[in-house]
Amino acid sequence: MRYLLPIVLALFTSLRCSAADALTRREWKVDGVTREALVYVPPNAKSTATPVIFAFHGHGGTMAYAERKFSYHTLWPEALVVYPQGLPTAGKLTDPAGRRAGWQFAAGDYGDRDLKFFDAMLMSLRQEYHVDNKRIFVTGHSNGGGFTYLLWANRGDQIAAVAPCCAAALNLFGQLKPKPVLHLAGEKDPLVRFAWQETTIDAVRKINQCGDGRPWAEHCTLYPSKIGDPVVAYIHPGFHELPEEAPAVIVKFFKEQGPH
Repeated sequence: MRYLLPIVLALFTSLRCSAADALTRREWKVDGVTREALVYVPPNAKSTATPVIFAFHGHGGTMAYAERKFSYHTLWPEALVVYPQGLPTAGKLTDPAGRRAGWQFAAGDYGDRDLKFFDAMLMSLRQEYHVDNKRIFVTGHSNGGGFTYLLWANRGDQIAAVAPCCAAALNLFGQLKPKPVLHLAGEKDPLVRFAWQETTIDAVRKINQCGDGRPWAEHCTLYPSKIGDPVVAYIHPGFHELPEEAPAVIVKFFKEQGPH
């Protein structure tokens, strides 16, 4: 038995490296501007109905950092995973000059460049692969989490479930229709105040017609929905961060949504 664990670990490492090696850089033209993303495509994506995850970095982040930090393609190698790259964006909480990359905050900002980018990516994936339209998922951290909420509000009919992290949606409640959601928040978040995120989670629970909560995973409370749109509140004791174990929990949540 003492030899078994190293063999298992070596095999797991090999599988993770193989998935990482399969990432390719893709480009799209959106209103004359070249947009890009790192994309992982599973081997059977052309022949088998394939779930899709869009993972958006935070303000000042990059697609390469998101790929390393989130690593959804190694946690769910059967899914097609897209790590998009943002453009210079004036931040609401930091970087008012807009020198660093990010995502639009509201519909109409920047000519809806990022909503159009999402549309272009999804359209091309549907043309090239056998996308499972009932299992399209979106997640993001910080500004990327805010954009996740914006996509829910404006492209919700295209999305099966969302997992915004360290974000709030105070101006979007009236535009959100029931949708399974996992919201991750740090109790000591110095940027997106925890009170704002609590208000967001409470509003989403009402939208999804959720009942009392019960433990679901570490730091997580599941609020079942009588209409089939559960909410998971992932509340960790940290700051404006994504805990190391969070991507695996988000994948677990996504796998539980949509058809089985």
